[in-house]
Amino acid sequence: MSDSANILIVDDDEDILTAARLLLRRSVGKVIACRRPEEVPDLMEQHEFDAVMLDMNFGPGESSGKQGLEWLGRILQIDPQMVVVMITAHGSVDTVVEAMKRGATDFVAKPWQNEKVVATISAAIELHRSRKETSSLRRANRALLEAATTSSDTIIGSSTQMQAVLSVVERTAPTDANVLILGENGTGKELIARELHRQSSRSEQVFLTVDMGSIAESLFESELFGHQKGAFTGADDDRIGRFQAADGGTLFLDEIGNLALHMQAKLLRALEQRRVTPVGADKAQEFDVRVIAATNVPTEILRDEKRFRPDLLFRLNTVEITVPPLRDRPDDILPIARHYAAVYSRKYGQNLRSFSAAAEQALVDYEWPGNVRALRHAIERAVILTTDEVLEPGDLQLIEATAVPAQAVATPIPTVLNLDQMERDTIHKALCKHGFNISHAAKELGLTRASLYRRMEKHGL
Repeated sequence: MSDSANILIVDDDEDILTAARLLLRRSVGKVIACRRPEEVPDLMEQHEFDAVMLDMNFGPGESSGKQGLEWLGRILQIDPQMVVVMITAHGSVDTVVEAMKRGATDFVAKPWQNEKVVATISAAIELHRSRKETSSLRRANRALLEAATTSSDTIIGSSTQMQAVLSVVERTAPTDANVLILGENGTGKELIARELHRQSSRSEQVFLTVDMGSIAESLFESELFGHQKGAFTGADDDRIGRFQAADGGTLFLDEIGNLALHMQAKLLRALEQRRVTPVGADKAQEFDVRVIAATNVPTEILRDEKRFRPDLLFRLNTVEITVPPLRDRPDDILPIARHYAAVYSRKYGQNLRSFSAAAEQALVDYEWPGNVRALRHAIERAVILTTDEVLEPGDLQLIEATAVPAQAVATPIPTVLNLDQMERDTIHKALCKHGFNISHAAKELGLTRASLYRRMEKHGL
């Protein structure tokens, strides 16, 4: 029994109330006694009870149990999670059964045995707390589900190219067909995947993203298929894999083209069998997910058998969607720029930013090697650093990548020696050089993809 629990006892017999107080006050935090059930609503508003003991009858000569059943209904209407234990002396078995059908969890009979009352109330307190925890977990799960399935970004694309993509999305989404999304970094492949999920019959279930390029080979099976406690050093608890975590929903396998051939074989086996075996387990577990994959790897490389398994590609690309780069859909550049100008103006509490005619022309003329992601970063940076409400070309900091001469040249001493600024400039140059391909830029910089993403976020790139 918990010494922090609060109990409400409702009975018109003062002797019963006194006996219950004396019996329970040594084991619970507070015992509140009430002779008149009409006071119960006010008491429940003033206090948070863990359980209610409720008499079946009130008033001389009452033995039908009707009053107790009516107040049981009132109590559960006020708090559906409340645990109510009925007190009965004259009620028949049928009346007690009816009370249980209407939501009572247990009963004690007068005259009672002290041990029976203590055990019953102890179980009632534990049940109430279990119900509260379950309710709290449900709310948390709903919040997590909404966060996992909702994106703050919007697909903006009135161009002919994007309308064609969205048309394929609309026709494909209601099916359970696997989809492979192709496109350069920053084109919005994940947004397309989320839109497929949103328009599908699985939209109320989880949308789970896995960055295949960032999973270490040694942890591949553990991450995707799960593991049991003790399966390997560091496996201190059972862990559910991504396939099972996304059960009933959509699993988005991003950067699938970076997967090594031997890991491709394991993924293919799971997709073919529709079940996975956690590391250290003997029994396979079935899953029900829709798989959407994406990669920035060019099609000719993806179809090279030495780089990617044809049978896995066949499994993944029932429908293939190619998201065009921003430079190929210039009609979308200004609508996207205006959208993010409004978003970041609100986010940073500033007046709405607009673009001068020259700035709009600069936006349209720029090649956007980093696509929509680079455009978004450019607008955010301009909104933060510029005090004028009208943005000019210089505010956008659109730096073209320049070719490095083949011949050896003397390296001048940098005019800026601030380490943070030098790091930012170096990362920006590497990104521009590789067309904002994160994998290639990270490799040249000697960083992991995750480390590069962190530095890009740090410097607002």
